[in-house]
Amino acid sequence: MYDFKNKFKFIISFFIVFILVFNIPIYADEVEEDLDFVWLQEEISKTKTESATLNIQSKSAIAYDRSSKTVLFGKNENQKVKMASTTKIMTAIVFLENVNDLNQTVNVCKEAASIGGSRLGLKTNDQITYNDLLYGLLLCSGNDCAIQISVSVSGSVDEFVKLMNNKAEELELKNTHFMTPHGLDQDEHYTTAFELAKITDYALNIEKIKEVVNTKTYTVSINGYSKTISNTNELLGYLDGVNGVKTGFTNGAGRCLVTSVNRDNFNIITVILGADTKKIRTKDSINLIEYVYSNYELINLREIIEEEFKAWKLINENRIYINKGIEEKVDLKINKIEYNLYPIKIDEKDNASIEINSLDYIEAPVLQNELIGEINVKINEKFIGQIDIVSKKEIRKKNMWDYFKICLTSIF
Repeated sequence: MYDFKNKFKFIISFFIVFILVFNIPIYADEVEEDLDFVWLQEEISKTKTESATLNIQSKSAIAYDRSSKTVLFGKNENQKVKMASTTKIMTAIVFLENVNDLNQTVNVCKEAASIGGSRLGLKTNDQITYNDLLYGLLLCSGNDCAIQISVSVSGSVDEFVKLMNNKAEELELKNTHFMTPHGLDQDEHYTTAFELAKITDYALNIEKIKEVVNTKTYTVSINGYSKTISNTNELLGYLDGVNGVKTGFTNGAGRCLVTSVNRDNFNIITVILGADTKKIRTKDSINLIEYVYSNYELINLREIIEEEFKAWKLINENRIYINKGIEEKVDLKINKIEYNLYPIKIDEKDNASIEINSLDYIEAPVLQNELIGEINVKINEKFIGQIDIVSKKEIRKKNMWDYFKICLTSIF
């Protein structure tokens, strides 16, 4: 018995060392403890009544406004970290941008059937549609779905991952790199909370992704047999306004949760990465969401800018002189305003300022859309953006014939 115990200890120790030395991934993705939903309801109620202070325990976090693309709160939001199954948001993007028919049926490959971690439960040669693979990918976080999507779309996982990294480059993500379509731990597989928020913002502009991540339960068909799956997002259906997006968990990444929320057209994305427990992940997400909606409101920045410009234009437009132009006055307009709505802290909403500057003397000719001035927008002395003031139409320079007509007019 003694020898057996020693041999058993030796085997276990050897196995642990082997995993650490050769960096073998431990398939723990999404297989985590159940959440106490009584606790969840109590936590939501408690957070709504607490003060505006915010204490995030997770390693990285961000609250991101979708309208203005601005960061409302950040904690280590630019630090590279593992992302676990939140990877599958990019997997879904690349999948839908490379597949036309979601009703197409595929045969499950051995590679997909043998992957570990969280699974839809696919076996070799199972038949399933692309549509159901997408639901399996985003609802129950199926690693088998991620592999099958990769092989079906690109022929191999490696080729599909190249498409993921190409998309990251297209989105100008400097601190994101993919090694897998599922997110199991690898050293060169990473992102940041900020860039994951940008990926999610892009993904939610794809109607199919928006629809799937907002689905609580769904019934897929495998070989003609029905199987009902549930969304792993614990806040969906429990917290006001939540309409997605994706959970994640590996030993290296910790507990992760990307959440999309819409309350009265105030759309935000929150990202929690590196929480030690599922309860911390959930609590941090609730606290961050409620903090934003308790402390920020949207102002109609476009309306404010247009009203200020209209008032300024009445006084100043006729003061701008066009020398040697066929017309002496210029007709002005403002270029496109980048966003209509902008989030502002409630106690700072009276601190928005609009500064308008322009030339007062211009030599003809004046081109259509030629820059004449600019509008600088500040909130609480923080620079928000600049909008160009331009000429509505071309004003040509007077020629000899124009001067001759002026002389004739003066004489007669």
